[in-house]
Amino acid sequence: MKFIGLVCAAFFAASLWAQPTPALAQQEKKIVLKDEYADVNGVRLHYLTAGEGPLIIFVHGFFNFSYYWKDQLEEFAKDHKVVAYDQRGYNLSSRPTDIEQYKMKYLVEDLRQLAVKLNGNKKFILVGHDWGGLVTYAFTMYHPEMVDKLIQTNAAHLFVSERELRKNPWQRYVANYALIHSGYGTPEEVAADTAVIDKAEATRRATRPGSWLDNHVKSGHYTEADRQKWIDAWSQPGAFRAARDFYKVNDRNPPFNATHPADTVRASWSAEAVTRGAKSVIINVPTAVLWGIKDGALPVNNLTGLDEWITDLRVKMFPENGHDLSAENYQGFNHAMRAFLAGSLPRESVYSPEELKKAP
Repeated sequence: MKFIGLVCAAFFAASLWAQPTPALAQQEKKIVLKDEYADVNGVRLHYLTAGEGPLIIFVHGFFNFSYYWKDQLEEFAKDHKVVAYDQRGYNLSSRPTDIEQYKMKYLVEDLRQLAVKLNGNKKFILVGHDWGGLVTYAFTMYHPEMVDKLIQTNAAHLFVSERELRKNPWQRYVANYALIHSGYGTPEEVAADTAVIDKAEATRRATRPGSWLDNHVKSGHYTEADRQKWIDAWSQPGAFRAARDFYKVNDRNPPFNATHPADTVRASWSAEAVTRGAKSVIINVPTAVLWGIKDGALPVNNLTGLDEWITDLRVKMFPENGHDLSAENYQGFNHAMRAFLAGSLPRESVYSPEELKKAP
């Protein structure tokens, strides 16, 4: 009996030893993204949120939406309060019908009021992609006192972008879509642009073989329920018109290109126009630029001269990835973002597959 008692005691002790610590159990809990709404700046913004701790706000780009940041929300909710919102006009947020309501000043003010509502006057970490990057660059110029750290992924710097659109023939060439979105296309281009998004088109885009979304579903990383979120967001009535209005009202296009002569383009991108009244167009906030080199819309020249506009800059290049780096290579992106937040991202670095082995 004594032997049996010793065995039972040993088994009980071993079972206790095998129990996860409270911290580990917390880490292993599945992150649940909550849908919330905030009434700010005359609109209602939908956002996803999870976690507790220092605030990180993620801002999506053209024809994406809050769920685009799913992989970052799930990772950084472990030790931060994370928020990704649908910009006005997108998905479940308000969709003003007046095109003037999509000017940069309103997009920046949406973000400011949302941040104050969520975080008071405390600083927060800001992450932007594509059009979200334009907004977060502008926000940081207007409200540098609110931003603790800035992270950009394949987002054009406002002033560098103007230089490239004016002086770089390749950038003007690949920006033809922006001329069309702004209404300077040929009648055929404008008609195709206007009709591009309906339920059938949204479904086709979300199921197109070889797209990063389809690849992630097939790999098991995303589910069919994830795919349906994209279909639903892309087929919201009026969503594509609103997204296109971002381009039109902010003149987000080159002054001309090979197929659209300068005398047919009324106005083009002006960094000065969208930052008029900013506290400083030089960014002194610690900034990381994480860049997928195979970006078909933003050539790598957009990295040249960034240090003239950002005083504390880290640049990390991912040669095997493209415009949607944070979704295509979420492990590498998250690892680089964590390194930057920890202060260990080199000033300039090039992605290597070996680094993934160090990822948490």
